[in-house]
Amino acid sequence: MPDRQHGADFVGELKYWRDVRGFSQSKLATAVGYTPSYVSKVESGAQRPSEAFARQADRVLRAGGAIVHAFRELEAHGRSIPAQHPGPDHGAPHEASLIVEHEDTSLIYDGTTYRATQRRRLYNDSPDPITQYMIRISVDRYPGNPERSNAHYRENPLTWDEIGLSASIDGEPLTWTVRHDRDAFKELWLLLENEHGRYPLYPGESAWLEYSYTVGDEKWGTWFQRAVRLPTRRLSVRLDFPAELGPTVWGTETTMTATAMPFRTAIRRGDEDGRRVFSWSTEDPPLHARYRLEWKFKTRNPRRRSRRT
Repeated sequence: MPDRQHGADFVGELKYWRDVRGFSQSKLATAVGYTPSYVSKVESGAQRPSEAFARQADRVLRAGGAIVHAFRELEAHGRSIPAQHPGPDHGAPHEASLIVEHEDTSLIYDGTTYRATQRRRLYNDSPDPITQYMIRISVDRYPGNPERSNAHYRENPLTWDEIGLSASIDGEPLTWTVRHDRDAFKELWLLLENEHGRYPLYPGESAWLEYSYTVGDEKWGTWFQRAVRLPTRRLSVRLDFPAELGPTVWGTETTMTATAMPFRTAIRRGDEDGRRVFSWSTEDPPLHARYRLEWKFKTRNPRRRSRRT
């Protein structure tokens, strides 16, 4: 059991920082001088990572020693990483089996807490029913300072109680099973079932999958990223802030073939009922593209003047 836990911890740490920095497996492989197959096998548990790989990955992903620390924990407790299985049954979506017809995401900030809600219209393009769907929740309060961020979450880990996760498919509530549980990173399988029934997505069918969670602003950095991991036809994002904070928002896009560049289309802004809402969308985003929105507040939050600078 210790071997399994520390193996999962290393994989979770590697995937977390790769996700935060906007690296695909192929991009990371090129940057650290290994093959994409090697990185894929490490993340699946089929390949034990080398110390050189752990150090290179930590440097390239600017992880502040977190990946190296996870590797040392792995070395101290065992010599192998057990294979990572997809979940409790065989209904895990493969890369080409699901199409996202529309992903619509909203992030609402009330002055102290962020609430993220992600809705995906999923189409099953495989010959088999889909019975689970993997999601990730990651936060980084200080993205430009990984050492500070790591120390912050070691002292103040993200907890399941504060997240208050809820999920549903076409209105039916879902259960889930945890795959990785790190201080600033959670990965889990949403199971398309509950105590009252099972709701598999059959071949040729579409359904709206939705999940929401909350994170306080002491743990949520001023950025929000969407990664295109499945073929997607439309992607839309909505950020909703108190207008009194004077928020401004900008966005960058990163693809497999290009470094970060400004969004190709403008972010729209509107004010209503004391709120400032920013919205943006794109059609047919390329696979593995990452869209990162960042913001700043021109004025301090009057409800938190004594705590924020």
